[in-house]
Amino acid sequence: MKVKDTIKKPYGICPASMTIWNADQTYNKKGMEKYLTWLLDNGAQSISICGSTGENIAMNMEEQREIIEHVSGFLGGQVPLVCGTGRYDTLNTIKMSKFAQDHGADCVMVILPFYLNPHKKAVMQHFRDLREALDIEIMVYNNPWFAGYELSVQEVKELVDDGTIQCIKAAHGDPNRVHELKYHCKDDLTVFYGHDYAAMEGLLAGADGWLSGFPAVLPKQCRRLQDACFAKDVDAAIAAQNNIQPYIDYFFYDKVNGVPHWQEICKYTLQAQGLDVGLPRKPLGELDDANKKKIEKLLADME
Repeated sequence: MKVKDTIKKPYGICPASMTIWNADQTYNKKGMEKYLTWLLDNGAQSISICGSTGENIAMNMEEQREIIEHVSGFLGGQVPLVCGTGRYDTLNTIKMSKFAQDHGADCVMVILPFYLNPHKKAVMQHFRDLREALDIEIMVYNNPWFAGYELSVQEVKELVDDGTIQCIKAAHGDPNRVHELKYHCKDDLTVFYGHDYAAMEGLLAGADGWLSGFPAVLPKQCRRLQDACFAKDVDAAIAAQNNIQPYIDYFFYDKVNGVPHWQEICKYTLQAQGLDVGLPRKPLGELDDANKKKIEKLLADME
């Protein structure tokens, strides 16, 4: 099905928004509204929900539908809305994607079918079947760490050329892939870089935006970095990168046996900025005091 002309194309700083839970781990609508308002006030240009940062893997389909309907209604078309709808199987991916489309999504973000690692012919057909069911944009979430494999540049180009996909979240960690995607697909493909530690390099390589966890917790700082990259002001981009580098070092490298988990870090980063966002769903939980103090110090030192 052809993409309709009335959708808002996602672009720029697109936080992979966290989902806000109550103490009993039910969905917190008021908390989510305050969080989304904070993101928009601090530079978000698009909004993504129900992705990995939003704990989609920890929610059932009824909860996911509730969140999509609520967030879409709250935003009211202020900015482009991207909804994570990917499931392992094509049938349920289509069902969730059509629900998102019918409730105001401009784009669905669909991770590659995961866990059983299907062959590429099946994966390509998965996206083509989804295209037949939708008239909004489709974003491939190309994440080899979560899916166990990835689509090549040529496979992505094939899906672009036949009109199946319009966007990609490139989360493979290699910013050179951004250049390859833009070179081969031109402006027919909107490329979001999705790996935080190399976001500057990905943006300077030609990415159209930044969709990941850091914009969901540090939107103002990420917007500053993106704007410098878009202006081709390399000195300003490096300064903006240096501003968040200590947080990057902590987030990715200051761990012992995987502790603390990145979800726990993200939730407390928001809490330390005055947002009541709750905890991640179990089995994850709350940071210890030592890590809380580290985050508080990192935020205090950040401009």
